[in-house]
Amino acid sequence: MDLNDLIDFLQAAARSLGAEVTSPWFYFQLGLIMAGAGLALAASAAIRAHINAGSVAMGWPAPLRLFLRVLVGGISTAAFAGLMMLARLAMRSLTWPSRSYLLAVAAKLALAWLLISLVTSVIRNAFMVRLVSISAWLVAALSIIGQLDPTVDALDSVSVVLGGLRLTPLLVIKFGVMLVAALWLTNIASNFMESRIAQSSDLTPSIQVLLVKMIRVALMVVAIAVAMSSVGIDLSALAIFSGAAGVGIGFGLQKIVANFVSGIILLADKSVKPGDLVTIGDSSGRISAMNTRYISVAAGDGREFLIPNEDLVTQKVVNWTYTDSNTLVKVPFSTSYDANPRQVCKLAADVAAATSGAVKERPPSCILVEFTDAGMKFSLTFWLPDPNGMDNVKSEVMLSLWDALRREGIGAPYTVREIRLRGGPVPVEAAPEVAT
Repeated sequence: MDLNDLIDFLQAAARSLGAEVTSPWFYFQLGLIMAGAGLALAASAAIRAHINAGSVAMGWPAPLRLFLRVLVGGISTAAFAGLMMLARLAMRSLTWPSRSYLLAVAAKLALAWLLISLVTSVIRNAFMVRLVSISAWLVAALSIIGQLDPTVDALDSVSVVLGGLRLTPLLVIKFGVMLVAALWLTNIASNFMESRIAQSSDLTPSIQVLLVKMIRVALMVVAIAVAMSSVGIDLSALAIFSGAAGVGIGFGLQKIVANFVSGIILLADKSVKPGDLVTIGDSSGRISAMNTRYISVAAGDGREFLIPNEDLVTQKVVNWTYTDSNTLVKVPFSTSYDANPRQVCKLAADVAAATSGAVKERPPSCILVEFTDAGMKFSLTFWLPDPNGMDNVKSEVMLSLWDALRREGIGAPYTVREIRLRGGPVPVEAAPEVAT
């Protein structure tokens, strides 16, 4: 179809529409359609008020419950379609069939929408339901009014040739439909595989995440290739875009690619995994998720840090649970020289051993670190089975140590300074008198 044919088609459609609008039967059918819509809405409200789909379908199989819920939700559409078919039959028996054409179109459109609603009820994604419903109904509407083939020809008449690829609006629409369907099926398949992998106790968390990411990427690539092949796009025709894609990756997408590759490396070498307690720069917390571009570190105060994967490869990372979840806690403290250092070390070790949460298999240790001008410095160390709550346990040990030192009469060191004046007393000038 060239431009002249398109203009002739539009002119013929305009003349046909003008002839239809000027007929009094058009307005009569329009009135019947509006009356039928009002009656359908009233009937739908009455039925919904007296029928509870949940109680009626209790005990039914899941597909039948879903069918009944969709049917009750679309009762107004079904009632409207039934009224239009009755009006159509009445009009055909009283007058010419051509004078009830609009009623037939309205009934078919309503039935098409009801059927599409039943089919799309199996889709869980609300956006996908709206997209598929509207697209399918538009195709059905064009087919009902007999304009599907002319519309297809018009969409295929405009084209842009890029290399060996001929792009048309029809080709883009077909590719979009096939791509959405392929990605939807891919999502279902990847979710199923992810659930199966998560149930495997033989795989570590990092290997599970790595397998899930690789499966998702592979299925996505396959979905795109299948969608392109199904609409007749030759994959070799896209070779012209490979150079531009390489330049784009080299300049604009280098960070994204770096984070993606870094994520694969992290999952492969198992240096970090979901559940590890890590410290990266000023951010500390437990890894809650590992994604393609970043990891999510959940802090204890409700915040979540989204850290790019590249930072974990290039920066220093403290993994508190890499090979062993046991954590060494150090508590420095000082006493005066009046105390017995051996007694202080034994007292501090006993306090740490009596603390709840300390590892019993690794007894605490206290050593004398340094003699200073103010007093003696000690270092108390003990082990915890898990780094969670380390600050709370450390505070509890310090408070218990303070109470124990006070009971034993061991004081804290204080800095003592002596000031000696040489050369006699310093004269003090009298302050000037203030006149009153």
